[in-house]
Amino acid sequence: MNKLTLQTLERWLWDSADLMRGHIDSSDFKNYIFGLLFLKRANDQFEEEANIAVSEDGVSFKEALLDEDYHQFFIPFDAYWSELTKKTENIGQALDKAFSLIEEHNSQLEGVMTAVHFGDTEKLPDELLARLLQHFNKYSLANEYLDNPDILGSAYEYLIREFADDGGKKGGEFYTPKEVVKLVVSLIKPQAGNNIYDPTCGSGGMLIQSAAYIKANGGTVGKFVDASLYGQEKNLGTWAICKINMIVHNFKDSDIRKGDTLSSPKHLKNGELMTYDRVIANPPFSLKKWWANAEIDIKQDEKGKEIAPKYNAVVSDEHGRFKYGIPPRGYGDLAFVQHMVSVLKNDGRMGVVLPHGILFRGGTEGKIREGLLHDDLIEAIVGLPEKLFYNTGIPASIIIINKSKSQNLKNRVVFIDASNEYKNGKNQNTLTQENISKIVDAHNQGAGTLVPQEDWTKVQAPSIDKFMRVVEIREIKENDYNLNISRYIDTSDEEIIIDIKATLQDITELEAKEKEIDSKLNGYLKSLGF
Repeated sequence: MNKLTLQTLERWLWDSADLMRGHIDSSDFKNYIFGLLFLKRANDQFEEEANIAVSEDGVSFKEALLDEDYHQFFIPFDAYWSELTKKTENIGQALDKAFSLIEEHNSQLEGVMTAVHFGDTEKLPDELLARLLQHFNKYSLANEYLDNPDILGSAYEYLIREFADDGGKKGGEFYTPKEVVKLVVSLIKPQAGNNIYDPTCGSGGMLIQSAAYIKANGGTVGKFVDASLYGQEKNLGTWAICKINMIVHNFKDSDIRKGDTLSSPKHLKNGELMTYDRVIANPPFSLKKWWANAEIDIKQDEKGKEIAPKYNAVVSDEHGRFKYGIPPRGYGDLAFVQHMVSVLKNDGRMGVVLPHGILFRGGTEGKIREGLLHDDLIEAIVGLPEKLFYNTGIPASIIIINKSKSQNLKNRVVFIDASNEYKNGKNQNTLTQENISKIVDAHNQGAGTLVPQEDWTKVQAPSIDKFMRVVEIREIKENDYNLNISRYIDTSDEEIIIDIKATLQDITELEAKEKEIDSKLNGYLKSLGF
């Protein structure tokens, strides 16, 4: 039996998106394709589990189908793939009913399957849905037909990346380029047994990469990664994609909630915010109107112009997350940072991707930076190249926060200028593995992990010319707590020192040679009669 390879699986799944072109916007493809993919996978796995029960327990196939104990996800009759593919009309309504029935029988899928609706016949006519079902019928997604069980998760990641690329700017709303994710994860170094949280988890890439990092470093229990994954996502469709992403990667016990993290954090224990070993995020850059409660009843002046609420006066957080200050209405970046700090354990580390503006903007944001530095929480600032992200061409930065900094980093911050570390692309730049390794190695060196702690006082703080420097917080204080990397790392070209006396002598010699050449040339011309 020829098993389904990753390459074939990826091509087959992406071809399903091509069937939808011209019917709906490309940015919406993912919601429908991921729903059908999960439905097909769940059905194929459901039948495979029944066959295993017949073989191992001697029950009939019908008994095995009806016994929920044999199945990871129970599929009711009206949601059988074989029944749905028989439909020739009202296919969208039949799919919606199937997804609703699956949710009713599988509480862990509540809200996931019905996040997208197939019943809109103008968008999804029966002819299109029949073609899609026929296309998905080409291969079985049962484990026995897969080259290895992990390829389904890999194919899902491939689809997410391709949909982000196809969706252009909208792609950045649910996907962070994998190379950036790898870099942030490598900087915060999650460990076996950690619980890991992403407050703006999108499709879940940062959580899954954190688990992959732990697995690569030996952190497994049997076939499962020794980590607990938590996330929250505001967009309903993206939340559903993330939930499915966790399932196909075998993280079915992950805890992914839906809702606005800033105004309504969902991960609570006895009314208090849960805390985590590692926190990681790529929040929406410079989110405007970030406190939902303040935007409910906006007043207008006599000319009908919106009266913007003063966030310092209206933001009141029952969880006490904004101890360093209330960010302005037009920039939610440091609201997310403070939320992340508030849920980080006392020995935890976090990494967050942010626009460069938060490093130097004044006002309340400057006060928040001052507070974070005063409490000695900031371990490193990494400046990234431009054009790495789908939704913006501006360069971003990574801030690493550590609530338990090593002795050699007390009152110090590692600055890294990685703005030139990238592979050039036509529409978008990327980080190579070499770029990632260079940045991580520089961070390790700057953080002192390459120098025994007892020897730290005997050596000068490490630095790499024009790339990495360890800076004392007192120097940052002298710069009014401005964290702009160019203030601390000089990347300008060295001035060429000109010896004026020697240069004048060279000019004199050149003028003499010029006169000699002119004299010879005139002689030649004269001999030729000119």
